[in-house]
Amino acid sequence: MTDEVPDRRAGLRPEEGEDHPRGRSESEAERADRQWSELVQEIRVAQTGVQILFGFLLTVVFTPHFQELAQTDKTIYILTVVLGSTATGALIGPVSFHRIVSGRRIKHKAVIWASRLTFLGLVLLLATLCSALLLVMRVATHNAFAPWLVAGVFAWYLLCWFVLPFWARWKHTD
Repeated sequence: MTDEVPDRRAGLRPEEGEDHPRGRSESEAERADRQWSELVQEIRVAQTGVQILFGFLLTVVFTPHFQELAQTDKTIYILTVVLGSTATGALIGPVSFHRIVSGRRIKHKAVIWASRLTFLGLVLLLATLCSALLLVMRVATHNAFAPWLVAGVFAWYLLCWFVLPFWARWKHTD
């Protein structure tokens, strides 16, 4: 008997046990399909949030109160709308990318580019959320505490979205 027979019950080849870097018995195409499915699920969460926020941001300029804002607040608003627009573009970009390259047998490359666009979209979403929060806190509180509050929320987002995942990645990388 040979040790090269795959263990179908576990879904792993003998050389791909828990200690193997890949850890799965899947072809490159199967891996690309799985990674694409996982990425699409992740993008759905971020897309929903950024699109709702962006939609609300677009309506602000048409309210009577907008004209009463100080120029600094109007500038923050414009920056927030531009950030929201770019975040939306980056988070929707993978859909367009996939549609355009579909059938070209480069899904593994599409996954890489879509992942990069998604990461960029998350960074832009972070900036959009903090910018929007700054605007709201400046208008609502009229005090110097607003930037400090936003800095605390920014640090929280960094911790949740980037520090903890990168720490886990570093901690559990062989």
